[in-house]
Amino acid sequence: MSNADGRSAARLAAVQALYQMDVTDKGLKETCAEFESFWLGGEVEGQLYKPAELAFFKDILSGVLADQGPIDRAIDQTLVEGWPLVRIDSVLRAILRAGAYELKKRTDVPARVAIKEYVDVAGAFFEREESGMVNAVLDHLARRFRAEEFERPR
Repeated sequence: MSNADGRSAARLAAVQALYQMDVTDKGLKETCAEFESFWLGGEVEGQLYKPAELAFFKDILSGVLADQGPIDRAIDQTLVEGWPLVRIDSVLRAILRAGAYELKKRTDVPARVAIKEYVDVAGAFFEREESGMVNAVLDHLARRFRAEEFERPR
């Protein structure tokens, strides 16, 4: 399995873990332990999960939680007025938070790669409209957090 595949699996698992934490109020340590033991690379209810890059998975989870206030405010500023993050579906909220964290803090990953990966994650759960919204919000945040990656060479 390539490093890219491991990171893709880590992103999907991180979104699932963030969702679970959001709806069950489980903590970081308990959620990480559960995903490491049962989900990452395991079989759950007949569904085989790809092995994920564990360090990347943990970084996304802990990073989102450590910086959640500023991440949520940045997402809120990007969303259409009248639709704050708290009104967004909890899976979409997890996708946007993970994507925003990666764009803000993981400069080792090109912004366009991170955006595409989270649009793909959205596509696993939602229709085209929601994936388009994820693309638009993360593109806006990427241009804010990493303007230099979007500047045209002179």
